[in-house]
Amino acid sequence: MSKPVVAFRKSVRLTLPPGTYWWCTCGRSASQPFCDGSHEGTEFSPLQFEVEQEREVFLCQCKHTKTPPHCDGSHKALPQS
Repeated sequence: MSKPVVAFRKSVRLTLPPGTYWWCTCGRSASQPFCDGSHEGTEFSPLQFEVEQEREVFLCQCKHTKTPPHCDGSHKALPQS
């Protein structure tokens, strides 16, 4: 299995209104942390998640979280490139 591209080595803090969202799993999207279809032709697929009521979230942008789409601090343990 391929490893995702590390888009950013930090989470992004957002306040999201209710709705359906597609989180980028490949790291290639130009509209991080959301999918823009850049995964086409790869083994990656976006992750759908729902927000029931407006809330603040911290979404992963390193793509190595164990709790997708939410940041778990995994970016802190990534090797420097």
